[in-house]
Amino acid sequence: MTDVKVAVTFRHTPPTDALKHYAEEKIHRIGRYFSRPLEAHVVLSVDSKKRQTAEIELHTHGAMIHGKEETDDLYAAIDLVIDKLQRQVQKRKEKIKLNRRRAKA
Repeated sequence: MTDVKVAVTFRHTPPTDALKHYAEEKIHRIGRYFSRPLEAHVVLSVDSKKRQTAEIELHTHGAMIHGKEETDDLYAAIDLVIDKLQRQVQKRKEKIKLNRRRAKA
């Protein structure tokens, strides 16, 4: 597991420690896929009661992975965007592994 630097930004909503801690905890789970330090920028915004957005950018060694989700609950939006990022990270890791196998043959 690697060290993850997380920056959380709140737009149009007062910052709460509970939301910040929840987002940081979820992002640290993604850190287990990487051996090098990782940076994440989280933007949590509220446009209306029905439109709450969670947006995450992961800056890894050699790539930037981005995800954005909108729901009526910020906690649900964070969960959905984390799932989306996890799929992207796994797909990227599989491509790297496959390319290494092809290069050896």
